Amino acid sequence: MGKKVKKESETPCKETFEPLPVEGKTPATVVLLLSSPEEDILVKACEAIHAFAEKGDENKVSVLGLGALAPLCHLINHNNKLVRRNAVMALGIMATNSDVKNALKKLDVIPSIIDKLSLEEDVVVHEFATLCLASLSVDFICKVQIFDNKGLPPLIQLLSSPDPDVQKNSIEIIFNLVQVTQPREGYNQGFEKTHAFVDLSDLNAEALQVVANCLSDSESFQLIHKGGGLTRLMEFILTPNVSEIQSNAVKCIAKVAQSSENRKLLHEENVEKVLVELLSVADVSVKTATCQAVDAMSFHLASKDSFRDLGGIPAVVQLLNDESLVLKEAATQALSNLTHSNQLNTFAVYEAGGHEILVQQLYGSCPRTVANSAATLGIMAGQEVIRCSILSHGAVQALVEPLKSTNTQVLVNTTQCLAVLACDAEARAELQSAGGLQPLVNLLHSYHKEVLHNVCLAISVCASNEPTAVEMCKFGALEMLQEINQSVNRRSSFSELALISLLNSNLSVKYSLTSHLASSDIISDGFYDAGKVCVCVYATESFVKQKESDDKQKDETQPESPTEKPWKMMDDVSLQLLVKEAKKSILPLSDERGQYAVLARLVSEAMGGAVEMEKLHEFPWVLHLSELKFQLQSNVVPIGLIRRGIYCHRALLFKCLVDSIGMSCTLVRGEYNRAWNEVLLLSGNPSSNGRSSQPCCYIVDLMHQPGSLLKANTSAAVQYQTI
Repeated sequence: MGKKVKKESETPCKETFEPLPVEGKTPATVVLLLSSPEEDILVKACEAIHAFAEKGDENKVSVLGLGALAPLCHLINHNNKLVRRNAVMALGIMATNSDVKNALKKLDVIPSIIDKLSLEEDVVVHEFATLCLASLSVDFICKVQIFDNKGLPPLIQLLSSPDPDVQKNSIEIIFNLVQVTQPREGYNQGFEKTHAFVDLSDLNAEALQVVANCLSDSESFQLIHKGGGLTRLMEFILTPNVSEIQSNAVKCIAKVAQSSENRKLLHEENVEKVLVELLSVADVSVKTATCQAVDAMSFHLASKDSFRDLGGIPAVVQLLNDESLVLKEAATQALSNLTHSNQLNTFAVYEAGGHEILVQQLYGSCPRTVANSAATLGIMAGQEVIRCSILSHGAVQALVEPLKSTNTQVLVNTTQCLAVLACDAEARAELQSAGGLQPLVNLLHSYHKEVLHNVCLAISVCASNEPTAVEMCKFGALEMLQEINQSVNRRSSFSELALISLLNSNLSVKYSLTSHLASSDIISDGFYDAGKVCVCVYATESFVKQKESDDKQKDETQPESPTEKPWKMMDDVSLQLLVKEAKKSILPLSDERGQYAVLARLVSEAMGGAVEMEKLHEFPWVLHLSELKFQLQSNVVPIGLIRRGIYCHRALLFKCLVDSIGMSCTLVRGEYNRAWNEVLLLSGNPSSNGRSSQPCCYIVDLMHQPGSLLKANTSAAVQYQTI
């Protein structure tokens, strides 16, 4: 099917995209690139998604889950011809999957696809546009949309296309459309007979059910509306009658409101006023059906505002106190939709005291009610004032039990709500004390993408508190996130964010796992190196201690538990003096390059001075550390006491001092006790146009020629980093 498009490369691995000239080869990364403002990147990203999706249904579903559908639907209308072509190709191949097709039905994309049938488009666009429509045209609603958007004439034109695939797809679509249009006259006549029920004065429940079924498509509703049936139905709903009939009449409205076009017509008929009045009737079944109709109408933005202006929101909130579980479920669903993307409605629920009642609903026995309540609270918690009030009513405690649910939607909404509430520091502490961290971490075992994404997001927010992060690590969050990020199918930008957040809250573990600390990673009290040597920083002022592994022959890292309490011992006075000396001698210097050089010499002098490369094996650092451990009767040695330090000791001390005086450098661990620091410096003079030159990366020599700055990737730098 892709025979007309020349691909630059092929790969047998279905889990990765074709190579892109951008930083990103994972599906999640490439999907993000669909929002790039650069046309070249858009061309490549769409091409990569097409190639990835073409390899099987599993890949199509994966890309769907990553949110590629909406941006692709937007890009098929792009001004750039290549972007437009590649987007249509990706959308067409994805639409052959049933899950993608169902998702496309919810998007108003058919008019845009029909536009691509224009003879001005090239044959590749025709092929994949018709392929997409062929998949959609088996659905009745999509058939009507294709027909109503005048899709038939261009399809007939494409029967003369020189491309056999375009011809085949066009014939298939036309055949599917004929299944509806062929008996069109008999269909209309049959509906007119059904429509006669609406005009009967003795309208009964059974007739209303028939009408409700007939109203499931827009065309039927248009017929009933033109004949005055809608006005008659609205009048009938408000007439006191048998509750079953009134309930079924409202269900008709709810069914009609499933279509966006129908919702617009209903809004023009002021259906919101009718529904708000029905929220106060006595019958539970009528109120339940009304809440369902309110929920359906709330997909129309203007209707959301109408319900608020008519006082419908407080009325729905009051229904949360009803004893009927079915009514509570319908009311919470209506509130969830009413507040979605509507700040004024959110405050209306808040002013009606809805948030307090919704918190109590989290303890309910009905999973759907719990899920709806969590969804609404999560939306409302986006407003800081409301979030504080929600938390004051015990929302965090109430969310703990739902975290243990087996219901997927409960888990999706609960974790999403928790991620918003956990922005508050007190909420994070409360979650920990309420025992909510363990069930949250346990959900990392989930294979449901949305659940896993939300859990990772919640963990990344909670990890901003070090005690909370340590507790989550205790429950295995770190190991599970590492496993997830090694899985092609389960990893995502959310899981990567969660892992980074946990590591950033515990730099000791980050250094142990990644062997790298960025310049933005500031060493503070409690830091330790959990590799071949472990270094701890705590006490009152940048107190660094070093704990050496018992087995110095092993090259593997030997991490300590991230929850292990820092070793207690005396203050490192020597280090404090070094920090003081660094501030005194370095900060007054105006030249940044000179600052790093002077600090490097200070570190070298503190740890035994320069050592010639040829005599490195004679440097007695191992014996020195053994003597210190013996004197202290401890494996934990304050780094300020070390007078004979090798690469790893000097690099750590340099990083500690740099961070203490507000400068910037990295800390990178190599093999065999090697470690080094990288700094960024501008090289040379500003260019003739006045702009500064690009910064260059340098390795700081702390061992052989202290103060020398070795340009990265040069032979001198490589020699310093290796044996």
